[in-house]
Amino acid sequence: MSVDELREYGLVEMDDSEIRNFLSTRKTGVLGLPNEGAPYLLPLSFGYDGDSRLYFTYLLGSNSRKEALTERAESASFLAFSIDTAYSWESVLLSGRISTVSESSWDELEDVLADAWRPSLLESASHSGKVAVYEFRVDEQTGIKHQGLPPAFEPADE
Repeated sequence: MSVDELREYGLVEMDDSEIRNFLSTRKTGVLGLPNEGAPYLLPLSFGYDGDSRLYFTYLLGSNSRKEALTERAESASFLAFSIDTAYSWESVLLSGRISTVSESSWDELEDVLADAWRPSLLESASHSGKVAVYEFRVDEQTGIKHQGLPPAFEPADE
C-alpha cells in the first residue's frame, strides 16, 4: 500500500519541524551506500547539526569497504526510526551527499558529535585505529509516523 492509502489507517506525514525534532532526539540509523547489485547498509550512530547535516565517525581497517564505498558515492540514503509499539512509531528517510570532513575541522564538530552513541567496543578500538569523520548533507527528507491507539481503545463509531 502507498502512503496515500495508509492515511485512512492513521499514517501521518511529518513536516520539516517534526523531522528536525525527531533527528535531534535520535542517535542511530542506517546509512545506505550505492553498491553493485544491492545497497550496502551500515548501522551507524550520528550527530545532527539541527538543520541539514548529519555527521558519522568511522573506525577504519586496512581494507575498509565502507570507506571505499563512501568515497565513491555520489549520493547516499539514511534511515532513522523509532518503534515504541505496533501503534506508535516514526521514521525519517534522508537522501543526500556524503563527503569527508578534514581533520582540521573536527574540533568545530565536537558539540555535534558529543552525543552520538558509540558501542564501548568501538570506543575502545578507536584509540588504536584509523578514524574518519563524514558529513551527510541532506538534499531531500521525508518522515512518516503513526501514533494511534490499539483497535480496542479506538472510540466506537456512533
